[in-house]
Amino acid sequence: MRTLISTHFMSLDGVVEAPGGEPGHRSSGWTFADLPFVEDAYEIKGREQEEATAMLLGRLSYEAFAPIWPSMTAEFPRYNAMPKYIVSTTLGDDDLVENWGETTILRSIADVAALKETEGGPISIHGSATLVRDLTDAGLVDRFHLLVFPLLLGAGKRLFSESDKPKQMLRLTESQGYRNGIQKLVYDVVR
Repeated sequence: MRTLISTHFMSLDGVVEAPGGEPGHRSSGWTFADLPFVEDAYEIKGREQEEATAMLLGRLSYEAFAPIWPSMTAEFPRYNAMPKYIVSTTLGDDDLVENWGETTILRSIADVAALKETEGGPISIHGSATLVRDLTDAGLVDRFHLLVFPLLLGAGKRLFSESDKPKQMLRLTESQGYRNGIQKLVYDVVR
């Protein structure tokens, strides 16, 4: 069974997408604005790229990344080369970019569960907050890689749903604080 890893930049109040992702928003660029850059805080991002064997994205994240990431050959060489799986009920093959390698559209959470049953290494999920909430609620996410930023955004998409479900325990496997206030937290889901 393949490991499904959700990786996110997150504000202390749990916001992972918007506000701030949109150009012109008052919090745009919140992941890099107002904090000194500390290279060590992002070490996990390079490690994720080395360990992942496939990438999983929701439609909105795919549409945001696909026009940009293929040209970032120095920053994302392994991500650009690995297979990508896009979960969408609306995208068709004609909507996929041609310069980003092997890409497969999955139509449902059940398709993601079937993908996890295949042979291969870890699958990394970037962005895709709505998809991650659905996958977490379905018990399909195995690990969370979080870089928690020392700020409160108030509004925006949150990583975890508010659905009424049984308690889910997590095991902290790695943590570190950095001088710019970012906290790295890696949790495995306890099954």
